[in-house]
Amino acid sequence: MKKTKLIKDFNEQELSDLCKSLDFPKFHGTQIYKWLFQKKCNSFNEMTNVPQQLKEKINTNYIIDCLKIFKKNKSKIDNTTKFLLETHDKRYIETVSMIDENRHTVCISSQIGCNVDCDFCATGKMGITRNLSSGEITEQLLIVNKHIDKKITNVVFMGMGEPFLNYNNVINAANNFSNPKGFNLSTKKITISTAGILPQIKKFISENQKFKLAISLNASNDKSRNTIMPINKKWNISSILNEIKKYKFNKHRVIMFEYVLLAGINDRYEDAMELSKMLKNISCKINLIPFNEIYGQYKRPSINSINSFAKVLHENKGQYRVFVRWSKGEDIDAACGQLATNSNE
Repeated sequence: MKKTKLIKDFNEQELSDLCKSLDFPKFHGTQIYKWLFQKKCNSFNEMTNVPQQLKEKINTNYIIDCLKIFKKNKSKIDNTTKFLLETHDKRYIETVSMIDENRHTVCISSQIGCNVDCDFCATGKMGITRNLSSGEITEQLLIVNKHIDKKITNVVFMGMGEPFLNYNNVINAANNFSNPKGFNLSTKKITISTAGILPQIKKFISENQKFKLAISLNASNDKSRNTIMPINKKWNISSILNEIKKYKFNKHRVIMFEYVLLAGINDRYEDAMELSKMLKNISCKINLIPFNEIYGQYKRPSINSINSFAKVLHENKGQYRVFVRWSKGEDIDAACGQLATNSNE
């Protein structure tokens, strides 16, 4: 029988429990965890301080690697690389490496496809196939680490899928990234984005998760948001903001609002004024993202319109900070909103 169980789906405690269930001391679980996520081994045979009998028992039922590179594209306009990765069940996901001076950010996928169906997003047009396991999410970072010769400094869950509809696996993977025995990234360097899945936003806040939270807002009122993000009809802007106000802010833990600028849809002076008023008393970052064109009715606003929108926010400044985030990797469809595969038939 073909092995499909992924050992990377286990966290440190679960690996310790597995070792105990196989009649070996629990501390071997921590050893295995370090080999997987700190030393980044590709074979059980590399685990030199783990008993041979234990390795053989685990190797009988579990695999270490479950993703392989199907295609790799390097941008000609900036230091961005997009990986098309094949899963064990012959599905495909995309992971993006973006290097800018001293920062190396990896954009991680959490699902194969997405069922939130934002009207301007290529991934949303795919529909949903399945959630990725925590091991499949974690392995994306391992692959980038192996093939890009630059230390990873930041992780953003802004790839394919809605992270909060795969909440437990996303949080488990994020914990692997921040665990000192794993990747050892600071929690403030890990950002999890959501289109506004209210029950999971509440859970994230109640659990006092240390990772950064980003909300894909993309509109300043419910009428506009209903049009481009159907999920708003279930959880509208005010319900999200009411929950966000419970968030414990500090200088290292600032909520982020992502706002994709769409020409003639949400980029008017009135939209900027409404957005400013809405977020004025929330300590946050507003990331303005000029739309990355894919297909369909939506267009990127002109440079003048983008700058004018940002200027209105600056001039009516509250507790927020405003940034215009120009996407990377547009020539290889690796930019925000462009991730999609057509290999999941």
